[in-house]
This record gives sequence, structure tokens and C-alpha cells, in this order.
Amino acid sequence: MAGTTSSTGSGQSSSTLLPPIPRATSIIVIGMAGSGKSTFASSLSSYQQRRAAAAEAKSGSHGQPNQDGADSVDDVANPAAPYMVNLDPAVGTLGYEPNVDIRDTVDYSRVMEQYNLGPNGGILTALNLFTTKFDQVLQILEKRAAEVDHIVLDTPGQIEIFTWSASGSIVTDALASAMPTVVAYVIDTPRTTAPATFMSNMLYACSILYKTKLPFVLVFNKIDAQPHDFALEWMQDFEKFQEALAAGNATEPAPSTLAGLGRAASRRRGGEEQGYMNSLMNSMSLVLDEFYQNLRTVGVSSLTGEGMQDFLEAVKLAREEYVQDYRPELERLAKEREEKKEKSKREQLAKLMKDMAVGGKREGGLSMNDSATVKRGHHDDDEDQISDDEPIEESYDGDGQIVEPDSDEERPDYSYPGPDYDRGDGTVWPRPG
Repeated sequence: MAGTTSSTGSGQSSSTLLPPIPRATSIIVIGMAGSGKSTFASSLSSYQQRRAAAAEAKSGSHGQPNQDGADSVDDVANPAAPYMVNLDPAVGTLGYEPNVDIRDTVDYSRVMEQYNLGPNGGILTALNLFTTKFDQVLQILEKRAAEVDHIVLDTPGQIEIFTWSASGSIVTDALASAMPTVVAYVIDTPRTTAPATFMSNMLYACSILYKTKLPFVLVFNKIDAQPHDFALEWMQDFEKFQEALAAGNATEPAPSTLAGLGRAASRRRGGEEQGYMNSLMNSMSLVLDEFYQNLRTVGVSSLTGEGMQDFLEAVKLAREEYVQDYRPELERLAKEREEKKEKSKREQLAKLMKDMAVGGKREGGLSMNDSATVKRGHHDDDEDQISDDEPIEESYDGDGQIVEPDSDEERPDYSYPGPDYDRGDGTVWPRPG
């Protein structure tokens, strides 16, 4: 990872709004229920722990040859054990020791009992409660990102609980903003030998790729039970997939995948149903052809550890893709948010200055007292303007001084003088209505 980190550091802008790219790469392990996500995470952890121990032994023995050929460390200067995060609140036992465990924060059984929920609702609610504190988890991960090569997140067994929930999006986006992040989609290889099941997995992988918009690695698990060569062949050659469809039922394992297992070929279902299914599968495979071309695929065995080095190499390439493609997009979005924030500040400041100007300006205008003085000056036939320092005499034009309620001064008599009172202008006092 040292070479990758150095290359990324030179490409960073000095004016970037994002934190510097750390050493670690976060790996979000996603897959269908039963695909072997937790077993894969456990095998990956064990493999990297052995590799870290081998590197330490090699440095301590001053260059003595490594006895375990599978744990070669030539590509990594100082390999370290991964930092493991468990996000499945309902798991009973794990094959690895998690550094951060959702079960330490949220009690899945109590959540089900308290909120009267079923199993899936309990998992979703527990994950939502944990996500409310994920900012604290992210601070821990950011500190560890300078010490380890990989941070592995083991997601819940039900794939939709993480991929299509708000909490899953929050976790994914927060990680992707803090460090290079890769999605590892784990597939149960023995269960994808049927063309329809294979196509379902590919469609789901495609939807997750476009939803997360993160570097993606397709992991065919359990290759010790079923080699994944058939899947690679179907992805690379459209005609091979058509042949598999034509050879048998789309919902049952293709005969070509059963040859090495000594199993009987699936029954062929004729008629209208098979024709419709084959046509649908052919159309979907054409749609996903471009998706296959830009996809990284590896085959692994969580039981034997086979293919783990290939997976780490794919993660390394995915990290470079993150730095080249995803990181600039994050910086662009961060700059847009900063520009919007600055624009909002300027608009609020301009509004505040406008409100202050309406209240009264001392420079280049008149105060409220000055305006009142000018009005009185015009009313009194251009008499001398009253100074600002002189007190303003409050008076009515026709009635003289204002009489306070408690004053002993004589008040004007406004009583009704009678119907024949002559006002001196030819009119008399009007009668009350």
C-alpha cells in the first residue's frame, strides 16, 4: 500500500476541503443471506493476521525465508491485521474477534421485545439505533486508519436491511467521505449455477454498484465446492450464456456446471414457459454486458483461504479507482457545499445591512428627528430649522399646549353652545345627530 499512498498524496490539491487520504482502505462486505459474508470476513482476517505475523517473523529473523509460501509479504512493506467491525446485531458467534461490535451497543433481543418487532424489524431498528452513534465509531476508525491497511465491515445477513435502508446509506457515505472505500459483493457460487439465479445476483450487484457509486469487487465464494469458471465464462461470452439457457431450464443448474460433480442434468422444461424465461434472461444479459466489462471479479474459498491474495490485489486496484474517480467527485461536492454556505452568509449579511438602512442612516441621509424638523419648518412658513440639540416642543396646531390629565391649568370648553351659536362665518353650530 505504500506505493499507492505515495501516488495519491501527490495528486491531492493543497486547497482540498477533505481530510488527507489515510493508509487504510475500508471494505464493506455485502451479500445475500447464506452467501458466507461472516465466514469470508473471518477468513480474510485470519489471512492478514498470518501475513502480518510472517512479516514480523521475517524482519526478526533478518531475512530468513518464510516457511509459509501462501503468506508472502513482498507486496506490502509493513502489513497489519485488519480492523474488524461487526454490524450484524443478530449474529450468534463470529469466527473473528471484532474491534467494534454493534452487539456491545444495542441488545437485539431487547429491541425486538421493547418495540414488538419481528427478526428483520429488530435488526433494522438495532442498526438504526447504532447509526445514531456512528459519528463516534467513525472517529475511532479514522484514528485506526493510519495504523492498518484494511478496515472490514461485516454487514447484516439480510442484504436489504443494509443496502436499502437510511442507516446503511449513512454508514456508507460517512466511510466514503473519510477514507477510500470498496464494496465487496459476496456470491454463493454453488447456488448461482442456474442461469436465472446467476442473473438475479448480477442484477442485484449492478443495483448496489449504481446506488453506492463506489469501487466494486465481485467475490465468488465457496469455490472449493463449485469452481467459478462457468460464471466468468458467462460474463465474458454472451453466446456461452445462451448455450446454457438452451441446454436446460433457466431456474435449474446448467448441465455444463454439473459435469464435474457427477450430478444428473436438469430436466428440460419445454413449452411457452421456457421460451419466455430464456427470452427474458437473454435480454437481461445484453443489458448487463457493459456492467461485466468494468467489473472486478475474484474467486475465493472462505474455508481454505484460496484466492485471498487475489482479492487484496483487486482491493488495491479499487483503491486507485477511488482516488482517481471518486475522490475528485467528493471534493467537487464539498466545494459546492462550501460555496452555498458562503453565498447564504453573504445573502444574510446583505439582508441585515438592508434592514439597518431602513431603520435609519447617519451618513448621506436624514434621521427621524431631522425629518420631523423639516416638516415643521415647511408648515411654519420656512422658519429657522430647529437644531438637533434643541428639545422638540410637542404641541397641537390649533389647541395650544398639551394639558396633562393631572394639571390644574384651565382646560378649553368644548361643551355644546346651543343651536343658535354663530361661528362668525355665516354658519351655526350643527345640531347633534
